[in-house]
Order: sequence, then C-alpha cells, then structure tokens
Amino acid sequence: MDARIDHAWQALDALHDPEIPVLTLRDLGILRDVRAADDGELEVVITPTYSGCPAIAQIEDDIRARLEAEGIAARIVTRLSPAWTTDWMSADGRDKLRRYGIAPPQRAAAELATITFHARAPRPDIVPCPQCGSTQTVESARFGSTACKALYKCLDCREPFDYFKPY
Repeated sequence: MDARIDHAWQALDALHDPEIPVLTLRDLGILRDVRAADDGELEVVITPTYSGCPAIAQIEDDIRARLEAEGIAARIVTRLSPAWTTDWMSADGRDKLRRYGIAPPQRAAAELATITFHARAPRPDIVPCPQCGSTQTVESARFGSTACKALYKCLDCREPFDYFKPY
C-alpha cells in the first residue's frame, strides 16, 4: 500500500462523527476509501448517511483539517451512489452505539430490500433497550434526535432511547 494512503487512513481513524461522537467516521461507514487518483493526488471518498445530512459540511471540514495537520494533501470526494446503508457500520460501531445508549439497527438493509408485502403489515422490529436489555419497547416517534434515528421507550425501565434505523 502507498505510504501516503496508509498515513491518511491512520490520521482519519481518529475522526469522530459530529452528531454521534462515540463513533468514528470509519465505524459509521461514512469514510469509504482513501486512494490515489489518476492524477496522483490522494482522494478521500465519503458517503453521507443521507443526501440531506446536515453534518456533511462539518465532516468535510474535519477531514480537511485533520489531513492538513498531518501534512497530507488530499481532495474530498462525496459520493451519493451507492447510497449509504447501515450495512456499512462496523460491528465495533454497533457495540459503541449500544454502550452509548442508542440501539443499533437490528436488521441489515439488504434484508429490508427483500421484504414481501402482505395484506397485513409485518410485526415491527423488536428493538432491545440499550439500558436494561428488555425487548418490551415501543416506538414513540418515527424520528428521534436526527432523521436517521427513531425515538423508543422501554416499558420495563421506562427510559427513552434512540434507535438507529436500518437503511
């Protein structure tokens, strides 16, 4: 591997998501690639969690500042296709979410694409409470603190919590 690419990956591994600071951009799957472009310049490829993500400008600024601090010249390329999916989240990232108090997505986005529709709606996801582990939870609001999360409440410990929706 090109030493510049390896250096850039190491520098970027320290960057955290501005909305969920317990996760790195790599944990979340936003940081897609660091590569040498055809012109020889380094490119950092990112994909926002959704096209209207309000944090993407901050993420780009953080990447630029981190690379500059390390003396690394690179351009940032934002790719919207393929669209970001929770399938790109690392297992470590899912564990970090749970420990932080946000329930990670329960199903893979690939599974959602194969759901067949029936006359009756399928049973909603069982989302375990990240505080006590109970599966006696209910969705309180389809949207939580950000559009990519829903608000849930545990019926046992009565604590509210965010659920990171699968995309």
